[in-house]
Amino acid sequence: MSEKKISSAVIKRLPRYYRYLSELLENGMDRISSQELSRKMHVTASQIRQDFNNFGGFGQQGYGYNVEVLRGEIGKILGLDQKYHVIILGAGNLGRALANYGGFAKRGFIVSGIFDIDREKVGQKISNIEVLDMSKLKDFVADNTVDIAALTLPKGKAPEVAKELAELGVCAFWNFAATDLNLPEGVAVENVHLAESLMRLSYNIVNLHKD
Repeated sequence: MSEKKISSAVIKRLPRYYRYLSELLENGMDRISSQELSRKMHVTASQIRQDFNNFGGFGQQGYGYNVEVLRGEIGKILGLDQKYHVIILGAGNLGRALANYGGFAKRGFIVSGIFDIDREKVGQKISNIEVLDMSKLKDFVADNTVDIAALTLPKGKAPEVAKELAELGVCAFWNFAATDLNLPEGVAVENVHLAESLMRLSYNIVNLHKD
């Protein structure tokens, strides 16, 4: 029997569940019902139960969900019980912000390399990681485990660099460049289009008070 395919909408909600459950744990809550979680997340209790039933349910009738256990199970589904080695391509403002964000390491995403072509940036340290020249990228990937490449490059450079990294065996890309990547099957790509997000926000502002 083929493995059940989980919809992208469910997958998008999983990190939100994880975040809310983490906040509940920090506040000392050890049990929660689907109705209570529904009110916090603005998702129907029925939808929450359907989402969790995709992975086995996790709850007990009359008890609800054990917050710590549920967060742990969702963490496993998201792969957060593993460590991922991340390299950042581009040491500009966005690349620096990603490298300096401590929340990634807490979730198992370890920044192990930063690269740039700007000679003024090469040799600098960001979060105790030396910025390396892009010419050293191939050797670095050959000598180190690289699970994810974060692309904070100009859109004209990103496809070329991504193609090279995919050929070197990197199988996941976090793409902040304002362009789409054409990569082989078996390569995972998460596109983060900041300008598009702002345009959607602009649309919502314009239509906020329309009847």
